[in-house]
Formats: sequence, C-alpha cells, structure tokens
Amino acid sequence: FFLLFLVLFAATGIGNGSTFRTIAMVFPKEQAGPALGWTSAVAAYGAFIIPKVFGEQIKMATPEVALYGFAIFYTVCLLLNWWYYLGPKAEVKNP
Repeated sequence: FFLLFLVLFAATGIGNGSTFRTIAMVFPKEQAGPALGWTSAVAAYGAFIIPKVFGEQIKMATPEVALYGFAIFYTVCLLLNWWYYLGPKAEVKNP
C-alpha cells in the first residue's frame, strides 16, 4: 500500500512537470497561455475526482484498486508522452 502511494505521487509529479514543460515547448507563444490554462483546468478536475475515487474505494475496503488504477493510468500517460515527444518517431522533439 505504502509503495503504491510512493509510486503514485512520483508519477504524478513527473507527469505534471513534463506536461507543463512540453506545452511551453510545443505551442507557439500566443497559444501556450490558453493551452496551459486548459491543462490547469483538467488538472484541477483531477484534484477533485481523485479523492472521490479514493473515498469510494475506502468505503468498499479496497483502496488498492484505486491505487492500481491510477498507477496504470499514469503509466499509460508516461508512455504516450514518451511516444509523442521523446520516441524515435516523435512529432515534436522535446529534449
């Protein structure tokens, strides 16, 4: 349980940092602001929904289900980020 929490928070930080850094590099300056605003709004929704999911899973005595689900989600996000910005066929190179 504790290990999954550590992985979850590490993945969250890595995903957050890479997302905001990538937006600034990928979008032109006049579009970067609105793109960052939209991304921040989605992140704020995540800050609302994640505790709700944890709460429901704790009520059902299965908090590990939420942790596994979020770990899978963050892994998929990490792989997509790598594929589109760091992989061999990256659309936009992001060092």
